[in-house]
Amino acid sequence: MAQTCYRHPDRETGVSCSSCGRPICPDCMTPTPVGMRCPECMRQRTKVVQGVGQPGGFQQAPATFVLIAINVVAYLIELAGGTGGLNNPGGGIVEDFALFGPLVGEGEWYRLVTCGFLHVSLFHIGFNMLLLFFLGRLLEPALGTPRFVVLYFASLLGGSFGALILDPNALTLGASGAVFGLAGATFVIARGRGMDAIAGEVGFLIVFNLIWTFASPRNISVGGHLGGLAVGILCALAIIAGERGMFGRYRVQLEFAAMILVAAVSAVGAIAIS
Repeated sequence: MAQTCYRHPDRETGVSCSSCGRPICPDCMTPTPVGMRCPECMRQRTKVVQGVGQPGGFQQAPATFVLIAINVVAYLIELAGGTGGLNNPGGGIVEDFALFGPLVGEGEWYRLVTCGFLHVSLFHIGFNMLLLFFLGRLLEPALGTPRFVVLYFASLLGGSFGALILDPNALTLGASGAVFGLAGATFVIARGRGMDAIAGEVGFLIVFNLIWTFASPRNISVGGHLGGLAVGILCALAIIAGERGMFGRYRVQLEFAAMILVAAVSAVGAIAIS
């Protein structure tokens, strides 16, 4: 059954207010960086939610800074336990928590997640954390921390799935899959919210990194990058669909459900092929 505008009951609509969730017709819509809003929500003096393209600090993007801190601590543990120095830390933590298909198949499913917090060199963690810092400060304030965290871990699992599809017997580690997912999501959400300049910049970043992925002589996980990117895009499409009223009054719940479903399919698929 079609929804009708809460202010004009004779007008059918598929768009809901991004703040209160009430259905609104074109005459009642006001475009904002976080979606369409109804007249009442536009008049309210509420806390400002930043749109993609407005970097936030710790208060606006706490999960981004926490994730970076966890990665750095894990790298320091690698250094403490390894013998290869800054550019080849190694150690028992890599052996115990990196992604390795045969061990995932034997029940060590936690490797699908823990691998995303380990890195093989100073350049590896530095590049990934720089991108996480840049993308997280754009995206987390625009989505809110809960949606951002679900998106991040869904992308991480998608990267693990992709890595296992292409090479299940390789020892794989790094946050690249999750970071690629954030890049794909930022591109889709920026385009969906009419921020074409930001979308163009992030699109260039994605293309550049894909070229680097395929052309670099380094041992890079192509499957991990592509898997994370694909899952990030799928999650962002669910968010944009919700903002455009396709999920009705249960928009937020269904957005979370869609992202969790994608993450679950990635995890189950990764376990199945291990």
